[in-house]
Amino acid sequence: MNLLGLHHISGITGKIEQNHVFYTQTLGMRLVKKTVNQDDTRAYHLFYADKQGSPGSDVTFFDWANAAPERYGNHSISRTGLRVGSSESIEFWAKRLSDAGIKTNQPELRHNRLTLDFSDLEGQRLSLIADSSEDNIVPWTEHIPAEHAIRGLGAVTLTIPQEKPTAQVLEKVMNMRQVAEYVSPNSPAHKVSVYQMTQGGSNTEIHLEIRPDLHPARPGAGGMHHVAFRVPNAEAHAAWLERLTQFGLRHSGLVDRYYFKAGYFREPNGILFELSTDDPGFVTDEPEETLGQRLALPPFLEGRRPEIERHLKPLAF
Repeated sequence: MNLLGLHHISGITGKIEQNHVFYTQTLGMRLVKKTVNQDDTRAYHLFYADKQGSPGSDVTFFDWANAAPERYGNHSISRTGLRVGSSESIEFWAKRLSDAGIKTNQPELRHNRLTLDFSDLEGQRLSLIADSSEDNIVPWTEHIPAEHAIRGLGAVTLTIPQEKPTAQVLEKVMNMRQVAEYVSPNSPAHKVSVYQMTQGGSNTEIHLEIRPDLHPARPGAGGMHHVAFRVPNAEAHAAWLERLTQFGLRHSGLVDRYYFKAGYFREPNGILFELSTDDPGFVTDEPEETLGQRLALPPFLEGRRPEIERHLKPLAF
């Protein structure tokens, strides 16, 4: 019983139109779903991904315009990796980001992969990771050449004060294993432990940065809300929820998001985890050719469309 890898990661933006420009034009990802936060229908929920909206390629954002900026610290998802195909791609991106006025760190080897750290325009911490591992991603090439296009999620870093509580959940409950350690790029006195779900690339990894010196993070714009893990289908999802129960972990139970089945729980350091199914996917209510071009609402919200649209601010895209 193994997780398949990372499914998606969801963040918070206070500047949705700026966010859209950055992720679609600067980073060249595709907007595959323009919908609403199902728990707060006055907020948009945007999904950026590959050409098909493949599981494992999604970076999503909740539009909370009044959110204060995130304060970096402990108990948080502190960095999101995005995979590219080669070290030559890292060189391509270093120049592209610099030309766009985006400050980057110098590329460095991290867990034997060339990595380029940078932030989006709200301070969201991102990395491009050279990782040629095989996958089912179909890159979106409207703005970026195929050989350099983003190929989905890479390693996600959690910053926590103590490793053991979170590691026990990763290893004993989620069947992950520790495969490496490296020095924290933010503080040479501290370490990062690498945990892997399956035999695969960085899209199967969680990195734990151990920073007892930091204060707790304050959630907000420019920060991440939760990270989701892939399970293949509804049957496997039910088995995973039962497993959480058997280990005494409180969880949400099944939450049907229409595009995937979800279930939520917090690991011991307070970070929100989600288990998400690969199916049915984003083409269940839109053809692939026109993904993300209209406001998509799941059937259980469709009857409220006039009310929902009335409370949403118009967008320029």
